[in-house]
Amino acid sequence: MTDSVLIFCTCEDEAEGERIAHALVQERLAACVNILPPVRSIYRWNDAVEDTRENLLLIKSTAEHFPALRDRIVALHSYKTPEIIAIPIAAGSEEYLSWLREQV
Repeated sequence: MTDSVLIFCTCEDEAEGERIAHALVQERLAACVNILPPVRSIYRWNDAVEDTRENLLLIKSTAEHFPALRDRIVALHSYKTPEIIAIPIAAGSEEYLSWLREQV
């Protein structure tokens, strides 16, 4: 078991994803952020079913840094209620996980 987490966050477009990713890494809240090409999101919002294209961020960090990282995403994000979901990383390459912890 590690203290590392993988955070999912969808963004309106690639430019917003880049802006958030750079801020999180520069501020040492995340070790790495992958920006995936547009994904299709179907969800309910304000009593309507929405069908939109979004970019997905895969953010690698630690549980200790999650509260500050979450607050920073909220401050930078254009959505009123951005998706911010953290999942514990149960196992991985010890060299990578050690590097991850050193970067935040």
